[in-house]
Amino acid sequence: MTQALSVQAKKIELIQWLSMIDDEVVLDKIALLIEREQKNDWWNEISDAEKASLEKGIKDAEHGKLNSHQKARSIYGKWL
Repeated sequence: MTQALSVQAKKIELIQWLSMIDDEVVLDKIALLIEREQKNDWWNEISDAEKASLEKGIKDAEHGKLNSHQKARSIYGKWL
């Protein structure tokens, strides 16, 4: 089974399991977990400057403004 199929199978299994739950305490715990996960999105945790830098990098990549792996290693190699 490929990973994509295994993820889909897990989702279906969880949906089926969730649809059978009648315990409100369990449902509240699941809702709290979902809320925490949504709040912990790393995008919401980074600064505006970091967001701008990432957005600039994405635009550069979309316009083909990329450097080779070799060039990146020559620039940043001392930190790798």
